Amino acid sequence: MMLRLIFLPATLAVVMLLGATAADAADWDIDQLMQMLAQVHSSHAAFNEIKTVALLDKPQVSSGELIYRAPDYFEKRTLRPRAETLILNGDTVLIARGQKHYLLTLADYPEIAAFTASLRGTLAGNRQMLRRSYALSLTGSQAHWQLQLLPTDSRIKDKIMRIFIRGADNELRSIEIIQTDGDRSITTIASPAP
Repeated sequence: MMLRLIFLPATLAVVMLLGATAADAADWDIDQLMQMLAQVHSSHAAFNEIKTVALLDKPQVSSGELIYRAPDYFEKRTLRPRAETLILNGDTVLIARGQKHYLLTLADYPEIAAFTASLRGTLAGNRQMLRRSYALSLTGSQAHWQLQLLPTDSRIKDKIMRIFIRGADNELRSIEIIQTDGDRSITTIASPAP
């Protein structure tokens, strides 16, 4: 009898906890996520990226750091296996590899502009920017969420099948890009650097 009395409150506690978790998840929506992300004005984090390319025998692995400043500055500094810097700043993209530098204007490359909107729109918490090129769906809870972006823009749709962005609260934890040709990349983001 004593075991049953101890077990009953424990069972109720678990049921109540699960019920609260389900209710929290039901209350969690894309607008709330976007509001939380929009509150981040800058961040600096380490990343590890694994690219799986069908034509290569083994995945390509790289690492480095990511820098974001609202509303539209993003820098990806790849440190390993070789140095490369990609900077999105306003309407320009700068790519630096060793002594070579390439400067692109997004207006001249609408497909790159549409793709970069997935990153910029998420970082800035700008749902309207995302919806111009993607259908959005959110699963999970505030503590562990996944935002799926399905391309609706034909310039992206031919190359990208879907993008999964995962996070916790207002931090991005990973970005997975699945291409239509079967190639994929997963970028894991460490907690922001101090």
